Formats: sequence, structure tokens, C-alpha cells
Amino acid sequence: MSEKFVDNDPQETQEWIDALEAVVSFEGTDKAQHIIASLIEKARVHGIDIPYSANTPYINTISPEEQANYPGDTSIEKKLRALLRWNAMAMVSRANKYTKVGGHIASYASSCTLYEVGMNHFFKGPKHEQGADMVFFQGHTAPGMYARSYMEGRLEADQLRNYRQEVDGNGLSSYPHPWLMSDYWQFPTVSMGLGPLMAIYQARFMKYMQARGLAETEGRKVWAFLGDGEMDEPESRGAIQLAKREKLDNLIFVINCNLQRLDGPVRGNDSIIQELEGMFRGAGWNVIKVIWGSGWDRLLQKDVTGKLVERMGEVPDGEYQAYKAKDGAFVREHFFGKYPETAALVADMTDDEIFKLTRGGHSPRKIYNAYKRATETKGQPNVILAKTIKGYGMGAYGEAANTAHQQKKLDKEGLKYFRDRFSVPISDEELEKDIPFYRPDENSDIMQYMKARRQELGGELPVRQDHAEPLPVPSLDTFKMLTEGTADREMSTTMAFVRIISILLRDKVLGPRVVPIIPDEARTFGMEGLFRQVGIYDPAGQLYQPMDSDQLMWYKESANGQVFEEGINEAGSMANWIAASTAYANYGVSMIPFYIYYSMFGYQRIGDLAWAAGDSRARGFLIGGTAGRTTLEGEGLQHQDGHNLIQFDHVPNCISYDPTFAYEMAVIIRDGIKRMFHDKEDVYFYITGMNENYSHPAMPEGAEDGILKGLYSFKKSDSKHKQKVQLMGSGTIFLEVIAAAEMLESEWNVAADIWGVPSFNLLRRDGIEITRWNEMHPTQEPKVPYVTETLQGAQGPFIAATDYIRDYAERIRAYVPGDYHVLGTDGFGRSDTREQLRKFFEVNRYYVVVQALSALAKAGEISSDVVVKAMEKYGIDSEKTFPVHA
Repeated sequence: MSEKFVDNDPQETQEWIDALEAVVSFEGTDKAQHIIASLIEKARVHGIDIPYSANTPYINTISPEEQANYPGDTSIEKKLRALLRWNAMAMVSRANKYTKVGGHIASYASSCTLYEVGMNHFFKGPKHEQGADMVFFQGHTAPGMYARSYMEGRLEADQLRNYRQEVDGNGLSSYPHPWLMSDYWQFPTVSMGLGPLMAIYQARFMKYMQARGLAETEGRKVWAFLGDGEMDEPESRGAIQLAKREKLDNLIFVINCNLQRLDGPVRGNDSIIQELEGMFRGAGWNVIKVIWGSGWDRLLQKDVTGKLVERMGEVPDGEYQAYKAKDGAFVREHFFGKYPETAALVADMTDDEIFKLTRGGHSPRKIYNAYKRATETKGQPNVILAKTIKGYGMGAYGEAANTAHQQKKLDKEGLKYFRDRFSVPISDEELEKDIPFYRPDENSDIMQYMKARRQELGGELPVRQDHAEPLPVPSLDTFKMLTEGTADREMSTTMAFVRIISILLRDKVLGPRVVPIIPDEARTFGMEGLFRQVGIYDPAGQLYQPMDSDQLMWYKESANGQVFEEGINEAGSMANWIAASTAYANYGVSMIPFYIYYSMFGYQRIGDLAWAAGDSRARGFLIGGTAGRTTLEGEGLQHQDGHNLIQFDHVPNCISYDPTFAYEMAVIIRDGIKRMFHDKEDVYFYITGMNENYSHPAMPEGAEDGILKGLYSFKKSDSKHKQKVQLMGSGTIFLEVIAAAEMLESEWNVAADIWGVPSFNLLRRDGIEITRWNEMHPTQEPKVPYVTETLQGAQGPFIAATDYIRDYAERIRAYVPGDYHVLGTDGFGRSDTREQLRKFFEVNRYYVVVQALSALAKAGEISSDVVVKAMEKYGIDSEKTFPVHA
């Protein structure tokens, strides 16, 4: 509406308003909404600009008249929450009284009621007939989950006393860590933003499993408990459109809006609840606001002027925080006192009564009704915005204070205040001695009620279980077309991978378990054939006629498709891969996910998720396509990867390889299937794939074990030349190494043994482990690292060349039994041909030859003049700028 508009006929305006009120009264809100929507649509046809707002007033979404009665025993549940808050606080305070391990009290204090309504009435456990819900617990609230498990008898007091003290055993993890508590935590969530992202893709994968007939998931829900400050993370918001697009009505976000980040207000000058409502409503989510507790209902009913609602909406979060950090008199003056109409609403209330007006996130009935509506909503994802107080119950010791998040312990007076606030039956004498936990007698009403509720809902949470049946391992003969070589046919290792996928998809047992995940590069990787073979998953099916439907490999989308074509979205693809790679624990069904992507867009983009995958005990394959600094010609600096192999090695349970030939790829993937899905080992594989085409030899006899360990003999020289060198390499640069060996013999009379090194990373890990064992067992016969043992006795210096930075091959220097020299691709990439790039980075066959001759010269085996002649012959400029600085 124009600011200059003057309503010359207010009576007519009032008639329209009265008409709307009549529709609401006699035909309901749905009819009124339909009429308003129709009017807006017609107005836009006439060119009338209707301002859009995704926000509703700053009040509860569910009115008191719509609320169902609370089904639980409110008195017992109140006592239960009090004991949980106490035990959670005591656990953190004890840990910091005797150590300095940290911890958080305020987060669970603010969200306890949010969790407990779910635990007592909604969250389905593993024994429920519909299957277990998946709950992404907010990381900082872990003490509250431990406190409940202690009450349930799942954890004992000694474990609570060892909170954040795990090294000597019998301790509890700081946050949700499945790697450290494998039968307890399902999802690692404390790296903020990953919980929301992973929850969305978990809900989507749950639908996928149902659509493909692999698991019955119809009644299961995914609950993600998040913080309002956490929603600042791009990952928290980045995938919400997927949830709407795929109608993930099995997904419920519960955002604890205590209005505080770690240092202060989330939106001190604004309203985080209104911001989040606008964002989620705009993205098509069902938004349920739980802002005010039941005490406000009477005031809102009395608010005939609308001034209270107006006042609620105009107050910024920073001021709301102050209201709970002060007292009732402050609230009366600064909140209600602004308008005479609002001041009159509380004229009959004492300051204490005003201060006790609760926020919605601490009202079990309000929360129950929000959860009920969310679980009953169809066709939309749900978000519940629950307003709470950070540090609820801590009073002057942190309640609503900016320092609440850093509060690690309470002094004696603080403990007494907390005890009295929640009526915990612990005496002053006990507090003088220690900070005791409290668990009622097994036959008490609290214990009986708590256990009965969980039994009815299907058992305790959180819990992680692995009931998946081991999968069969295909024989190596299954991949004979790859292990026997390609003769004159040329192909890339990426195409070898695609053929392996095709073979696995035809397997009656393994085929349905394969989950191909591609971020909009299927045609780049030669995987478009999968579109027609098994289809692209889309719950809507295919609502259009593909323009290439007359072609063999047309773009086929299907409601039960097998391929995930994720678009340009590496983080989402990785979150989806994590859902698939942990299916054995979350669905009791092992899935075999293969996520292939440009290697350069791997760890450096999704490193936090790669680490979370390790924590999650993920089992699956990551394929870094177009890997190496020089294999991807023409693309340039941002696309050429020379470091991801080192980065993935930082994840302790990630097994990484850089194969050169199809037989290596086949051996590695078969072993991965055996280790992860038959032996059920909690590792995952990162394997590079190149796009360079060349012929592939047959696998050397007896090479399989060496391939898997990371080093094998590719070819022994039968030359009688006096001088000899040992050449090592991986990936496409191994082809340059092989060519260099031929040149050394034919042009320089130097013999060369050739070693394939599919994994310098595994050789390094073995070396570290053996060295450590020897140091710990000084009186026993020393063990020998695999690389040392394998290369022992080899004649001449060792030369290693890869398509990665020198640090990659340098990692085994300590274990190489001789003079060791490394070539690598340090520095930024360039746009050019492979030949030019390898020349620039000094890793082509000519540089390998010169490096070998130089090593022999240093050893006194040949004259230095030979090295100079070789450089002149190959046009190598000794004054060229070193690539690492270019």
C-alpha cells in the first residue's frame, strides 16, 4: 500500500473486515484462507502489487482452543525433568571440579522439556512395531542424554564421574561420537550445521529405502534438535529446499530458540524466530511456533486492543534476553509498561507472577501439541521454533546471561540454588562432601513411569545397533575382463570403475544394494548408461517427456530409481553418502554406496563431513574422479587436484588408493566389499579415478596382496647393465615411470625395476605402526615395515613420481631402504595439455630419467656430465622457475 494512500471510506474497509470475521466464525479458517488466496491471485492479475510476507504474528501457531489435553502425568514428568537437569549439571560440575575438561550446562537446561516430551510421548525406539525414529541430538546437550540413561540404568555413576575422561576406559564422550560409543550414539552432530544437513538427507534416504522395497520405513520419523545460533551455518540452511521438493513429511526440525549464540544474542537487534519462520515458510515447510507458555493465554485473551501482540512483535531478542536476566519489576516496566493497554493487562499481577510467565519451550503441553501436529502433517517437512531460556534454572549463576554457554560448574551456593529451584532431595551435608548424582529407588513412581513410557515407545534412546547380515564377496574372476587386461583397447580407470559398477549391478544379491551417487557429472564420468539401466531416484517419478527419450541412454527418472543425481551439490551428495554408508546400523540393511565426483571438489570442500563419516563408522566408496594435478587437461588451477590423497589420509579409518590400472581398481573394490560388507569392518575407501585413456596390462602374477598393502612388483628388469635404479609410481604418472624405465635402458644403459605403489598412505601407516611396536618391545626381535621388507636388497637409488604434491610420496622416506628421491606436482595448476602440464610440474618421463641419472651420479655410479647431457637432450631448462613458487 502506498504511504500516501488515505482511506476516505473507513466504513467500507470495516465491512470487509467484518465479512472476513464472519467467514472465520461460520465456515472456519480454511475457507477464509481460500478466499484471501483467491483475492490475492485476482489482484495480481490486475497488476496490483501485493507485498509478500512469510511471517505470522509473534505468537504461538497453535491456539489454546486447538490444543489437545496433555496425555502424561505432569507431576511425575516435572519431577523427572528436575532430576535429569540435576544429574546433567552435576556431571559437568564434577568433571570440572576435579579436572579442566569443560562441558556445558546451559544448553540442556534450556532444552530439557523439548527432549522429555519426545522421550515420554513421541520418539519410537528400536523395538517399536514401526521401527525406530532417528534423533539427531544437539551436541551440547549430551550430558542430558547421559543423565537419562543413568536414570534408566543403562549407565552407572562411575561412567558419569568419567564424563569427558575416556582414555582409561569407562568414560563418556564429550559429544555424540559413534566411533567412541558405538552402541549408543547414532549421529555425530556437534560440528554445527552438519546435523541439519545430515538429517535432511537421512529423511530422504529413509524414503528411498521404502520406495525401493529395501526397508519398511513408513512410520519412522527423523527428529533433528538444533540451536538457533547453529542456523547461521550455511550447511544448516543449504538443503531445506530439498526437504520441500521431495515432501519429506518424515522430517521434523526442533530449533531451540533460546536467543543466544555462544557469546551473546543470536539476533540482538532483530528476531531469530521471525527470521527462521520466514525462511522455512518461504521454502515450503510447515512452521510451528511455540513462543509463549500457558500463562500468556489469559493475557492474550484479554488483549482486545491487539497491543500485547504488537508489543510482542516489536521487542528485539536482545531485550527479551534481558527480561529473563532481570526480574518481574523490570519486565513490568520495560515490556508491559510501554503502552497503557499492556500495563493494564498485568495490573492485577504481582512482579513475581509476571516473572513466572513461561516461554513456550518450557511448557510440556505447548510442546506436545506442536509435536503432535508435526507428526500428523502430510506432504511437508516440519520445523518447530521453540522459545526457551538458556541456562533455565541457573538463576544468577548463568540464566539468560551472555556467559551461560561458558558456565562449566557451580559453586556451593549455586548448587544449593539449583537444588532448591528444582526440589531435588539432596541435603546440605551431601553437598558439602561432593556433588552427588540422584537416582530414585527402582520401585518409585518416577522410575516406573519413565521405564513404562519408553517400553511402550519401543525401548531406550539413543541406541545404535548393527543387525545387518554380511553380504557375499564376489570372486576376483567376476572382474576377469579387467584383471586380464584390455590389450589394444584404451580406457581410463574411471571407465574401469564404471564397468565394475555395471558388473555389481547385475549381481542378484549385491545389485540392489549398490547406491550410485553423482553430483551432476555422470556424462563426464561415462556413467549416463546407469540412467537407463536402473533409473534416477525421484519420488515424483518422471512428469515430462525427456528430450532424449529416443536415444539409448535417455534421462530416466523413477520413483524407485537407484541412482542419486544430486546436482551441483558436493555437501549434499556427501550427506546422502553418509546416510547410505550407515544404513547397516540405521536400517539393518547394508547398502554399498559409490559417490564419484571431481577429486578437487572432495576433502577440501566436504572435509568436515568426511571426518563425520569416520566418526559415523561409515562403510562405502568415495571415488575421486579426474584425480591428479595433470590428468585433467585444460581445466586449470581450480580443477586440478594434487593433495586430496593426503587429506583423506587424515581420517584414521579411511583407506585410500591411487590405482593406475583396471586390475588394481578391481582388486581394491572387491577387497573393500569384503572388508566393509562381509567382515563388517568400520572403514571407508577413497579411490582416485583418472580420465586419461590408455591400454591396461594383465595383473602380474601374485600382485593382489601387494596391491592391497600399497606396493607390488610391476616388472623386474632382466638387463645386465651395471647401473640400476628402482622406479616407483602411482596413478597416471606411473605410465611416465614405465616409459622412463624403457628410456633408461635403451638410451643410458641403466636397468630399472618398476614398482607400483597404489597407496603411499597405507605404507606410511604400516611403517608408523611397526616402528611404534618396535619401540614398545625393545627386548624382542624388531619387526620390519612392509615397504622396507619388500624393497630390501633392491639395487640402486629409489625414485618415486606421482601426480600429487611431493609430501605424498615423501611419507615413506623413513622406511625406504636406500637413497630416495621424489617427484611431485607442488604448486597451483595450469590450463594446458597433459604433456605440457607434466613438463611444467617436472613429473614426465624425461624428468624421471634425469632424476634417476642424477641419483646415480651422486652415488658415484656415473659422471655428472651424463646428467647434463640428458638435460640437454630432453630440453630441460635448469633455470626454470620452480613450480611450487609459480
